Amino acid sequence: MDKALKKYFWLFVGPTLLAFIVAFAAPFVMGVILSFSKFTTMANIRLVGFANYGRAFSNPEFLNALRFSALFVVVSVFVINIPAFGLALLLSRGLKGTNAFRTAIFMPNLIGGIVLGYIWQFIINGVLSIFGVTITVDPKYGFWGMVILSSWQYIGYMMIIYIAGIQNIPVEINEAATIDGAGPLTVLRKITIPLVMPSITITMFMSVTNSFKMFDQNLALTAGGPGKSTVMVALDIYKTFYDRPGFEGVAQAKALMFFIMVALIALVQISITRKREVSE
Repeated sequence: MDKALKKYFWLFVGPTLLAFIVAFAAPFVMGVILSFSKFTTMANIRLVGFANYGRAFSNPEFLNALRFSALFVVVSVFVINIPAFGLALLLSRGLKGTNAFRTAIFMPNLIGGIVLGYIWQFIINGVLSIFGVTITVDPKYGFWGMVILSSWQYIGYMMIIYIAGIQNIPVEINEAATIDGAGPLTVLRKITIPLVMPSITITMFMSVTNSFKMFDQNLALTAGGPGKSTVMVALDIYKTFYDRPGFEGVAQAKALMFFIMVALIALVQISITRKREVSE
């Protein structure tokens, strides 16, 4: 068996490895090089050292996008996960019509971000028209509009992950706790949440990364308006690359810093929640 595995190892691994190198590794390495370069096309690359990073950090629009994105992520993590966990608890009780409710709540996740953005722009502007304003009049409208949109899109998806975790809890454990006199809140705090921590790790990771990377919803809902006060980092990178000739290298530097920042935050979050899995 070992000889057969060794014989056909590259037959199965080779195509996937080649696709990974061509589609991810090579572009990533090239992106790192371009972040230290000034260029407009691949034919006129000129190394400029850390100048692009200096220009990125001296750009107030980029710093505002970082602040806006960070605040959005913090709020979204709670607004998405708390309702998702509550719905998962409710829809794990075997009530009549549970499957229909799960499907209905999950459906928004299947809609594309651009479409969702325009749908919620239409809805929010319809409500705000009562007061004679639109979503791009004040940054706070754009911020909470983004929070509402992302919550509507991702709550159902996170709910499914929580349901899977809750259903993996042995029924005997809950029954034993109830017999011993534990109330619903005690069961939730001492049994359900600790045993669902692997699911919480996954949902927290996805909430953080998805919120940071949000682009098409931001573009469709507010396009960064009013001014550029609701531009998130991904949209700022896009606008820098395509709307400012000569700043392609700066955009690439922003993209690399954004990648490192999101990766570090995600790793810290995973480390914290994984420790709680072990300690509980």
